[in-house]
Amino acid sequence: MLIARACRFGGRVRSCVVKSLACFSTSSSMAKSKFEYVRSFETDDSCLRNCYIVVRLDGRNFHKFSEQHKFTKPNDSRALGLMSRSAHSVMAEMEDIIIAYGQSDEFSFVFKRTSNLFKRRASKLMTHVASQFSSSYVFHWKEFFREQPLLYPPSFDGRVVLYPSNRNLRDYLSWRQADCHINNLYNTVFWTLVQRGGLTTTQAEDRLKGTLAADKNEILFSEFDINYNNESAIHRKGTVLIWEKRDETVTKRVKLPNEEEKEVPVTRSRRRVQDHHCDIIGDQFWEEHPDILEDDNC
Repeated sequence: MLIARACRFGGRVRSCVVKSLACFSTSSSMAKSKFEYVRSFETDDSCLRNCYIVVRLDGRNFHKFSEQHKFTKPNDSRALGLMSRSAHSVMAEMEDIIIAYGQSDEFSFVFKRTSNLFKRRASKLMTHVASQFSSSYVFHWKEFFREQPLLYPPSFDGRVVLYPSNRNLRDYLSWRQADCHINNLYNTVFWTLVQRGGLTTTQAEDRLKGTLAADKNEILFSEFDINYNNESAIHRKGTVLIWEKRDETVTKRVKLPNEEEKEVPVTRSRRRVQDHHCDIIGDQFWEEHPDILEDDNC
């Protein structure tokens, strides 16, 4: 709609035309374009409700990465520490993660059943976890590897899996911890045969073909006086990250009635991510932390 209005120019009054303010308002139709239809090609990847969402990351080509960055065999405490530090960063960003489990070059992050983060879109959850983890891995590299330069960026791939019950989720985490034990026992024996037994990698591989866990434990104990059960728990059990409330005491300056100031201790309860290196296959861990899992009947 056009409105006629008297306007003053250089002291003289002239008639001019001013557009209605309504013409300048932004409408939904103006915000769209003829190309908007391409959004219809996007697929709905929202995760089923009332299920735990697990995002698992795995290092891509980490065998090559570990060799080029001179990781200590069979376990590099620096690398495991960096993985844990990166996982801490992910949990700090997304508090809907109730528990995370990591071993070697992988980490699994479990989102609570009731989470509506990113509207439960699998692609959003996976890419956010992967990008946060990867960037943290690079950012904190020097804290753990000091003089060892990062030669090229690491890469992690991810997947999203849904688990509808507490038993399904516990079985998943048990599977990952059992995998940690199997792989670490093999690697411990393999590299002991190479580093202390003088075998080549090919000879060590041939020696271990067809052996069971008992056979590997016997090789370690009888030939190298190593009791596998005495190996570090972080290597045998992996790393479990959970939220825990811890009391922290800080000093605070307060003003007394006589207007004097005094420092007094103040105790506050804070929720922080804590590391555990323990068995999660049995019931004890879950009985000690009953708040992790949600009621199956909800």
